[in-house]
Amino acid sequence: MDISNRVGAMQFSPIRRFNKYGFEAEANGKTVYRLNIGQPDVETPPCFKEAINNFDKKVIAYAESGGVTELLDAMIDYMAMYDMHYTRDNILITNGGSEALTLIFTALLNPGEEAIIAEPFYTNYNTFCNQVNGVLVPLTTSADDGYAWAKKDLIEAAITPKTRAICCISPGNPTGRVLTLDEMKLIGEIAKEHDLWIISDEVYREFAYDGREVTSFGMLEDIADRVVLVDSVSKRYSACGARVGAVISKNEDLMSGILKLAQGRLCCPTLEQVGAAALYRLDKSYYDQARDEYCARRDAAYEEISKIPGVVCQKPGGAFYMTARLPVEDVEDFLMFMLTEFDDNGETVMFTPAGGFYATPGLGKDEMRIAYVLAPEKMRRGAELIKLGIEAYNKKLGK
Repeated sequence: MDISNRVGAMQFSPIRRFNKYGFEAEANGKTVYRLNIGQPDVETPPCFKEAINNFDKKVIAYAESGGVTELLDAMIDYMAMYDMHYTRDNILITNGGSEALTLIFTALLNPGEEAIIAEPFYTNYNTFCNQVNGVLVPLTTSADDGYAWAKKDLIEAAITPKTRAICCISPGNPTGRVLTLDEMKLIGEIAKEHDLWIISDEVYREFAYDGREVTSFGMLEDIADRVVLVDSVSKRYSACGARVGAVISKNEDLMSGILKLAQGRLCCPTLEQVGAAALYRLDKSYYDQARDEYCARRDAAYEEISKIPGVVCQKPGGAFYMTARLPVEDVEDFLMFMLTEFDDNGETVMFTPAGGFYATPGLGKDEMRIAYVLAPEKMRRGAELIKLGIEAYNKKLGK
């Protein structure tokens, strides 16, 4: 019996596929600093569970396919905080940002059509796009200049008659790159000139550091008809397991098409939407506190990573990820060494090999992504373990 070629061509998640070795290391008595996955240890705001506990309906019924009005209205008010103005018809609630992206690619791409994306990029875009037999066209960036990619010549060189969209992740996963509003305007002009959609993944919107302003393609009214935003409660509110996201767009045809898909899967969980509505009602001070916390974690991790001889790493401007080129030839092999052979006082560390974040074969083999989702002192220790591990690994290889 055969499975489909589509599924056969897909990769396993490079973020999760080393988890079993981490569990084995823990079973063998090691403490493992898990910097491989974007799961913060920050407490989910209590209002989420309080709203669910106060749910007083006697039946947990199907929600509307587009989302419960309580959540839609909360999101409308949240977006207005940034002078972005939407209606209920402009927002559709999804099972996390992942389903939002799957629905968007399904609605926009015919088989064989292309979407441009800067690499390295969040690896699951491969799965989202492959599900509809679409093609991701990478714009290759480099650690040397902080993974900059909003360049007219770079983007236009990738456009073909099959190009349908430009994918933007800002603040970026895995690089932490934050697009400025001027860069967004440039991308918008290119999209208008070539009649392309802009898919803007903004689930880390508030996590912009060092005085950077919160930016969004939703702030550019002149391209509103071709912009589709992806939002989520997962990272912003440390509610990854709630699985509540959204597609946001003022393009009526697109939203109507996505609603057809949403009706096919019926609805998102009712109770989680009730809790998410409370999250979107949080005071602006919450975002300031969260940004400051992650900034402190970034600073701790970057300071220690920068001490590693031969490392190439620019301080990320946002999100909670850092990608670095390491002085090793094969980061996957190095990670296996860290989990199966190395420890320092009974401790080791997990990170994610960056090769799976590239579409171009062979790239990223000497790069890693870490998620600075632990408290600053733990981030320092995790980075120190990487430094000590590199020394031990290269010594083992005779280097």
